Order: sequence, then C-alpha cells, then structure tokens
Amino acid sequence: MKNEEYFLILQKIKIIKEMRILKHIVMWKFKDEAEGRTKTENAQWMKEHLEALVGQVPELLSAEVGINIKESEAAYDAVLTATFRSPEDLDTYKNHPLHQEISNYCKKVRISRVVTDYWTEG
Repeated sequence: MKNEEYFLILQKIKIIKEMRILKHIVMWKFKDEAEGRTKTENAQWMKEHLEALVGQVPELLSAEVGINIKESEAAYDAVLTATFRSPEDLDTYKNHPLHQEISNYCKKVRISRVVTDYWTEG
C-alpha cells in the first residue's frame, strides 16, 4: 500500500469517527384493539410502514421498529429507532406527507407515546 492510499484511508476513518448522527427514538403503547386491528397487528403495521419510508424520505438515513416480545406493566409495545444527519432533517421527516399519514394512523391506535432525540458520535 502506498503512503498516499494509507493517508486517504486514515482521512476517511477520521471523517467517519467525527460524523455525528441524530437518533430519534419513539416508543408506543397501543390500544388492545383499534381501527379493526389487534395491538399486535397495529405494531406490525407501524413496523412495515415506518421501515418502508427509508428511501422514500431522503432525510431518513435508517429506520428500525422493534416489537416487544415480553409483556409487563412497564413495557411498551413497539419502539422506533431512526437516524438523521441534523435536527432540520428530522423536522423535514416529521412533516413529510408519507410520515404524516402514518402519524395520523398511530394517533388513532395508541394509548401513549414517548420520545427522545440524541446525538451519537461516530
């Protein structure tokens, strides 16, 4: 490997390590039944529709929805982990028509929602 190639690789590693990613975490508790679906079916609906936004909403870098597997009083039914480059990108995502459709549906089927947003370092 030439010194120039090595230097370029080190520069890329440095850029990746310095890159900050905004994580958007949302958890929901769903009604036992709503909009003709069970709690489990609504959690699955949310998973399918939110994860499908990757590639449709350019500002959304990634989206993963996990569905709870262990019932307890403290447990939420589903959690979204989404990533963005900036708070402005998160705002654009929140206002995107495709996200708004999902959000409007979610408001009909949820009991509660909690959210946190934070920066990660490379």
